[in-house]
Amino acid sequence: MSAEASPRSISDHLRGVLGACRDVLAHLPRLALDIALPTQCVSCREPVDGEGVCASCWAKLSFIEPPYCPRLGIPFVYDPGPELLSMEAIANPPAYQRARAAVRYDDIARTLVHSLKYQDRTDLAPAMGRWMARTGKELLDEADVLVPVPLHWRRGWSRRYNQSGALARVISRQSGVKLAAEALRRIRPTEQQIGLSRPQRAANVQGAFKVAPERSADIAGRRVILIDDVLTSGATTDACARALLRAKAAQVDVLVFARVVDSHRPPI
Repeated sequence: MSAEASPRSISDHLRGVLGACRDVLAHLPRLALDIALPTQCVSCREPVDGEGVCASCWAKLSFIEPPYCPRLGIPFVYDPGPELLSMEAIANPPAYQRARAAVRYDDIARTLVHSLKYQDRTDLAPAMGRWMARTGKELLDEADVLVPVPLHWRRGWSRRYNQSGALARVISRQSGVKLAAEALRRIRPTEQQIGLSRPQRAANVQGAFKVAPERSADIAGRRVILIDDVLTSGATTDACARALLRAKAAQVDVLVFARVVDSHRPPI
């Protein structure tokens, strides 16, 4: 620095140096952790940088692309033509208007969901949420508000976070659609849906959800997207959609990370 440098320029230079030092110090804990515990692919356990899934396992994810049922988002084997519904949508139309899923619920998708849900791998939510936002762009472009499927407070207390809420926050940031995280509540505890038949699943969640009275203005007259991690029988999303419609939602759509696709049933 020249002798003619002004005190102000020296001060600005020092502030810049100090700012750079603060940035380095702020990242030291994360750097040390990455060195000590390098990130591994949640599926094959190979080292991976950032996304939680290595390139090989990412390529094995079965992303759901058109053609699919415009109501349920179930993929078709071939394109049957515009607006043709699947047999399931015709036989058992849901309370919600449309459902979209980023991927099929296969082995790798299951590992991702279980890691996020049960193993505190909240670092997976950004990638999963971005894939959901890409898949649900058509829905998000028309939406007013995002509502995650809620946990009962007892389960939320033991799990410490709601995986659907984590995904919804990412999607809200990606899309700019408002998030109403506390609008829908699970007013009674329910059993785990795993292992229950379709009728048992529906009975298990019947009347379990309600829009909080003080949050009704977030829902009434709004086009709502319900956010969840997995769509299986659809019992939980249907019960949530009915609760939102009782609160005068104008329309309810569903956006999930993965959905179960019955490969033994004809798609149309």
